[in-house]
Amino acid sequence: MRRSMLFMPGNNAGMLLNADVLGADSVILDLEDAVSPAEKDAARILVRNALKHLDYSNCEVIIRINSIDTDFWKRDLDEIIPLRPNMIMPPKVSNAADIQTVADYMSYVEEKHNIEKPTAIIALIETALGVENAFEIAGANDRVKAIFLGAEDLTADLRCKRTKKGDEIFYSRGRMVTAARAAGIDAYDTPFTDVDDAEGLRADAEFAKSLGFTGKAAISPRHVMDINEVFSPTAEEIEHAKEVMEIIRTAKEQGKGAIALHGKMIDAPIVERARQTLEMAEALGGGVYNE
Repeated sequence: MRRSMLFMPGNNAGMLLNADVLGADSVILDLEDAVSPAEKDAARILVRNALKHLDYSNCEVIIRINSIDTDFWKRDLDEIIPLRPNMIMPPKVSNAADIQTVADYMSYVEEKHNIEKPTAIIALIETALGVENAFEIAGANDRVKAIFLGAEDLTADLRCKRTKKGDEIFYSRGRMVTAARAAGIDAYDTPFTDVDDAEGLRADAEFAKSLGFTGKAAISPRHVMDINEVFSPTAEEIEHAKEVMEIIRTAKEQGKGAIALHGKMIDAPIVERARQTLEMAEALGGGVYNE
């Protein structure tokens, strides 16, 4: 279950120490944008030691490495892969070749350390070319389990202003979700960057969910709870899903074809959504958020 992903600077020891108690399903320990070039080596060592000595059992750990057009990314993987993070996030992915470059070096490091299970990749797409190649990226390698939209760099590449409303990334959001679903993987939405606007954050998260995103990233712990609530099924949604699955079961037993629930025909897409809702509720241990 990955509803919320919280970015944390890789050079901030205090934040790394508390990463797993902030409520996020995943934490992204950042070796890229949050770290100045002069601190790259120190941040890498700090993150390595955090993975080695701290208990992150309450959350998934994702490491954002440096871009493949820098001198840092191979050293990032050399240090991090042996400690078995859940996922690696390569930034500024623009095509399938970028993914293959990272995946090939990950394989080299894994073979060197006798690691049998491949580490997964979540591709950070934050260029116009990356958005247009989203489906190609999503299917570039079996390691790719998700793609993630990075709107700040994307809007700079698009030469447009980044706004709270997000009209400027509407096309990119839709293309990302479509590409991910077509490839059978997850899609994650960009952070809402105003840490003081809780109402705006919630509206942005609800819109992202309505487009089909699996979850949403955050740059502030204050946003995590709202994101978790938005991307969790409500008690009403779970009850409706149970009704759908029960009426389907009864219809099969009675040999009925067309069936309705509360005056609405129950077709395959409705059944699939009900199944997904119940699977999510089960993954959350039965804990839901009431509206």
